[in-house]
Amino acid sequence: MFEHDRSIEEAYSFSRLDDTCLLSTVSPHPIELENVTWTTAEHYYQSKKFVKPQDIDEISAAERGIDAYKMGNRWWKRGRDKDWRQKRRVMMTRALFTKVSKFPDVKQALLDTGDVKIVETSLYDPYWGIGRDQRGENMLGQIWMDIRAKVRADLKIKSQKLTA
Repeated sequence: MFEHDRSIEEAYSFSRLDDTCLLSTVSPHPIELENVTWTTAEHYYQSKKFVKPQDIDEISAAERGIDAYKMGNRWWKRGRDKDWRQKRRVMMTRALFTKVSKFPDVKQALLDTGDVKIVETSLYDPYWGIGRDQRGENMLGQIWMDIRAKVRADLKIKSQKLTA
């Protein structure tokens, strides 16, 4: 049938909704994008789902990242961007890369993951996480690994310039 993925056992695992985890999208690390300061990466991401200014304002005013997450995931909410599914990875990447660029502790936490796979452990979100059966896309983990590779490449270039 399906073979067990041992790389998940050895992976750096985290929850997107754990505000104590530096790699979480809801951790209290304000970012500035598009001339707006967002309380968390999740505030930015969730607000980008919508086109109506009142929806965007409501999400951006949420006290915590988890609140922004809940507001943005109301299934009955109208006024969503029709092209959202095509844009969502780009928006999350933009938010998380900005977070890493601004906060040295987040960058260090990401680099401290070494070369292991990064896994978002959501059982209920097979796009962002691994899902209940561990066969989800793990897109959030993929984004973090892509950002980690970019940060390492940038550090290598900076190091080469200093030694030249």
